[in-house]
Amino acid sequence: MGHFAALRNEPTGKVQQRWANEIPNNGIIRFLHIFNDEWLLITGTKALAEVLTTNNYDFVKPSIFAGGLGKLLGVGVFLAEGNEHKLQRKNLMPAFSYRHIKDLYPIFWAKSSELVEAMSDAWKSQGGESNTLLSESPVQEMTSWSSRSTLDIIGTAGMGQDFGAIKDPTTELNATYHKVFQSSGQTKLLRLLGFILPGWIVDKIPMRRNYDIPAATRTIRRICRQLIEQKKEKLASSKEASAGGVDIISIALSSGAFTDDNLVDQMMTFLVAGHETTSAALTWAIYSLCKHPHHQTRLRHEIRAHLPSISDPQAPLIMAEQFDRLHFLHAVCNEVLRLHPPITLTLRQAAQNTTIAGHRVPKGTTIMISPAATNTTKTLWGPDAEHFRPERWLNADNTVNNSGGASSNYAFLTFLHGPRSCIGQAFARAEFAVLVAGLVGRFEFELAEPDRVVTGAGMIARPRFGMKVRMREVEGWR
Repeated sequence: MGHFAALRNEPTGKVQQRWANEIPNNGIIRFLHIFNDEWLLITGTKALAEVLTTNNYDFVKPSIFAGGLGKLLGVGVFLAEGNEHKLQRKNLMPAFSYRHIKDLYPIFWAKSSELVEAMSDAWKSQGGESNTLLSESPVQEMTSWSSRSTLDIIGTAGMGQDFGAIKDPTTELNATYHKVFQSSGQTKLLRLLGFILPGWIVDKIPMRRNYDIPAATRTIRRICRQLIEQKKEKLASSKEASAGGVDIISIALSSGAFTDDNLVDQMMTFLVAGHETTSAALTWAIYSLCKHPHHQTRLRHEIRAHLPSISDPQAPLIMAEQFDRLHFLHAVCNEVLRLHPPITLTLRQAAQNTTIAGHRVPKGTTIMISPAATNTTKTLWGPDAEHFRPERWLNADNTVNNSGGASSNYAFLTFLHGPRSCIGQAFARAEFAVLVAGLVGRFEFELAEPDRVVTGAGMIARPRFGMKVRMREVEGWR
């Protein structure tokens, strides 16, 4: 079994974190997976640069990895390889340019406001009052609110469609994703069998999970196809065509570079990558600020000093430039993304005989890249690498730096690097910052069950048992 048992029995990324910090290595750690299959964990920045940038197309996603994700994502920009990936990325890039993302801040702020008001109403319906002690305040399930808000944002800003999940958690799409991303014993068993048996055999095993995933995929594809048809009709009208659309799908449609089937694949990719990952990050942000209440207080002061009340209908339109001045907010968000990357590891496979950092790597060798490990490696980040310290992202004059004090750009892998880096990085960072600002600006939080917040196993790192928080409104920002 090699090291497979250890990898399987701990939260995703934890073993790799320990190895990177405790095993002396020159940038590559060799380990044995199931049936003693030789895998490589890439830890050094030179080796990472080769795999992710210099020779990135020498390394493709393994069939077991791509096949499993492909059921939910389709073959969009995340899973496409070679020239197909280059073409898709080139045609989608205009939708993710900084100029375009700046135009989305009012949408992000409006959705953040809706989330805050919905949480406030839920809190009040449970008897919450501003003068209530935080320790006696009603409890909310943060993971649900995070997921519902980010689904609505990717719907509105990405597809021009409000899915209404903040108002109603039982909507078809929200309920479908909730079922799909629930970790279970069947999920873990099927994942294990995927390393032993051909995928087509695993898919035929009569287990509930093998019925749920195809059913969910059909639902998601149907909704995406309906949205594309609706968007086409709107773009066909003279008014819409002349004004264009600020959402991602409008821009992709206008390019004329995608078939309807491929657009469905792209939408499925963005629905997962654009809502579940940011949802996890938002949950971990609230967790981190609960664990460090002095940072929570400092952040609230900065937000209230620079932004109008999130509930003020007379407030001027919120723009990106106002968030650029919130230096501590960006420091907090960077530190959360460093310590709690939503995707803790990713896999590649050598598509041909090649080398990494001077070491021969035969064709077919599986390569593991772990943002969870690299982001907390002490040789890159210093002895406090595993500690939450937003100040590392601030210069002496309190402006934001982009390195966090790390010795290499490849020390921060949350969005990866190179041609296969996260195309939606700017979108995710902006959305994340705006949601954190709205929540922390209005509420004070503390963990209701701190001992139960542990990272679960799965594709996306989230609290295994959810995350219950006590919250109360802090007066003075309404």
